[in-house]
Amino acid sequence: MFDPWLTTNPACPERLKRPPAPDVILVSHGHFDHMDDLLLVARGSHATVVGSVELCDWASRKGVANLAPMNKGGSQSVAGLRIVMTDARHSSGYVDGGQMVYMGEAAGYVLTLEDGLTIYYAGDTALFGDMRLIGELYKPDIAFLPIGDRFTMDPAAAARACEWLGVRQVVPMHWGTFPLLTGTPEHLATFLPGGVEILMLKPGDVAE
Repeated sequence: MFDPWLTTNPACPERLKRPPAPDVILVSHGHFDHMDDLLLVARGSHATVVGSVELCDWASRKGVANLAPMNKGGSQSVAGLRIVMTDARHSSGYVDGGQMVYMGEAAGYVLTLEDGLTIYYAGDTALFGDMRLIGELYKPDIAFLPIGDRFTMDPAAAARACEWLGVRQVVPMHWGTFPLLTGTPEHLATFLPGGVEILMLKPGDVAE
């Protein structure tokens, strides 16, 4: 599971407000719409939480036992997955007890699954030149990219990211939840290079 935000998420189906227990929870950064339900899901399962050193330290102080902190450029194996933490260009802070708590730098992840399929989950980010390196080093098959604009890159920038990454499919994310997020998958489609498929997933959908 990436970035658990369920209970107050207007796009989350009721049946998934309490999801099946995951094996691994990966948190890209400390904003509420990416980790508001981290403690709920982690405490209700035996999941290993992967995140920045600062975020994992905060989680440990909240009683989360299974933690696998890491930093950008590092890799580790958790529950059969090879996980690499990558850069992301974004902020990261969580309001706890009325105070903004620093949660380490925002990050993305490259996951290699047991069958060799490689996923790049960008988290919240602007377009940045080292996405070319992520493409060269890890050759992801599928990219999960934000397209909402305002707080992340827009559809045109996400399309450029697809080109640099060399992916076959892109899953647009971080759009449509709030009125301020104006980017849409239809807008993304007008910029995508040939050969890249948009994998449209509504909340709760399953795809293979």
